[in-house]
Amino acid sequence: MSNDLALPGVQAGHPALRDDTIVAGGSGRPRIRLRFNPLTAFWLLIIAILVLPILLFLAVAFSPALLDQGPQWFTLSAFATALNGHLLVGFLNSLMVGVVTAVLSAAVAFGLAWAVQRTDVWGRRLWTGAVFALLLTPSYLIALGWERLLEPNGVLESLGLHPDAARSVFYGPVGIVLVLTVKGIPFAYLAISNALRGLGHEFEDAVRVHGGGPLSAILVVVSLLGPAIWAALAIVFAESVGDFGVASTLANDSHFTVATFTLYNAVQAFPVQFPVAAAVSWVLLLLVVLALLAQSRALRGRSYRVLGGRTRPAVRRRLSLRAQVLVSSALVMLLVVALGVPMFGAVSASLIDGLGSLAGTHQWSLANYGRVIGSPGLSGPLAYSSELAAITATITIVLAVVCARLLANKGGTFGGRMLDLVLLAAVALPGIVFAAGYIFAYNLPVTNAVGIHLYGTTGLLLLAYLATALPSTSRVLTGSMSQLQDSMLSASRVHGRGAIRSWFSIVVPVVARPLLSAWLLTYTATLLELPVSQLLSPPGSQPISVGITTTLGKYDFGGGTAMEVLAILSALLVVGVGYLLFRLVTPAGWRRLGGAR
Repeated sequence: MSNDLALPGVQAGHPALRDDTIVAGGSGRPRIRLRFNPLTAFWLLIIAILVLPILLFLAVAFSPALLDQGPQWFTLSAFATALNGHLLVGFLNSLMVGVVTAVLSAAVAFGLAWAVQRTDVWGRRLWTGAVFALLLTPSYLIALGWERLLEPNGVLESLGLHPDAARSVFYGPVGIVLVLTVKGIPFAYLAISNALRGLGHEFEDAVRVHGGGPLSAILVVVSLLGPAIWAALAIVFAESVGDFGVASTLANDSHFTVATFTLYNAVQAFPVQFPVAAAVSWVLLLLVVLALLAQSRALRGRSYRVLGGRTRPAVRRRLSLRAQVLVSSALVMLLVVALGVPMFGAVSASLIDGLGSLAGTHQWSLANYGRVIGSPGLSGPLAYSSELAAITATITIVLAVVCARLLANKGGTFGGRMLDLVLLAAVALPGIVFAAGYIFAYNLPVTNAVGIHLYGTTGLLLLAYLATALPSTSRVLTGSMSQLQDSMLSASRVHGRGAIRSWFSIVVPVVARPLLSAWLLTYTATLLELPVSQLLSPPGSQPISVGITTTLGKYDFGGGTAMEVLAILSALLVVGVGYLLFRLVTPAGWRRLGGAR
């Protein structure tokens, strides 16, 4: 069956005809049959999953009548509600937490980058690996690990300890800032370390020649790293104010109102307050824009071009034994706070039978794991999320390759520049805004009238997963796709191979390893994703993140933490199996590409 589009009434030779059109006549009536354009279909998909739901949702804040959400065609009443009472308190709290978190994360990340790149501290690869492990760990799992330790009748009290003082400090803004700071360190580290790597050693030598000490040299380096430090501040601030994991766990348990949870409450209210939720989303976006404007203003009129042909490689400073011990101890303490304590809290809680309830023996055993594995209600969410994560990662990679190819050529095409703008805006949107936009857009009467019945289905959840994963995955693959020369594909086509076969024989071997890494990154991020899962999970089917929070909400702390541990182990297993299969199954040439001798 042909997939051409018939357009009657257009004469042959019309300017709209292209080389790929077929003109046919019938009954004295000329017809044009246009071939299906894959690029057009791709853009329609991008608009459907990234642009349209968010624009419709944000528009309702100003014009409720436009989408049957109220009588007013233009009003600011939703903003008046959003900037009043406990909603205003939520914004102020988010602003305070975001600023403090950004400053602390940037300071810690700078110290970590300096220790790893400018000194011979022990275990430099270990600390770099810990940063990436922290990057992949959801914020709500870090918060829940701390809570299982400190909560009443928690792990520490079951061990005979009484952490009353620590509990009173942690359950509040201090604990929230702590969790978001350790979660923001990887973002700040990646921004600062890449800039520090390109900064030569001559500036530090010049400081010392003029009588400056180590502290003066560090201050000069900090000033020269201004763009990277401001980028780190902006990124961490945006991540903190848009975070939903800590908002729905530690902040909610501490009765500390933040903006993202007020948005969630507006969507979950009865009746649903979509205009208020959209107004909250606008204010969240405004906070991110203000951070970017502050970054731009701080760097205006200054030059930071320090990398040139005479740049000398940085020299690692040899630390004395005492300095090695001090620096290594500080890094170990950071690792313990960021990953060690939450991991210990989750694993130990999962080994206590009946933790959080009056039932059970409260003895150390594997009973919780047996109960989770043997109960479909507790093991089903992991299987369900694993399936959705695999589907999402596969579709995302296919679309991300197309996006990355267009982004690599954005300087020459209008479509590439527009796609770059859309993906950049999507990266800045908090996940909770995406989820709210999908609830609104796909629950409209007009959506159902045209035959789109996705609300409350797994299909809508998959689309939302895809929308949140595609922007970042496309960015990850852009570097690899930018390295491809068009001459390779042209040579393959000249020798008789089709477009699809050329891609699989030329492009796929070159980018096989980045494709695998991007697939695994998307899989693990989707598996443990919370805000979209929380708002869009269909009735009767719970993703693993929703299953964990629901089980913990029933005070089944042992079962919930066992689900956490099994989910993390399953993600690590998939990552390990993926790289092992790549090593065993793929041709040797694929594995040598990008390697070093």
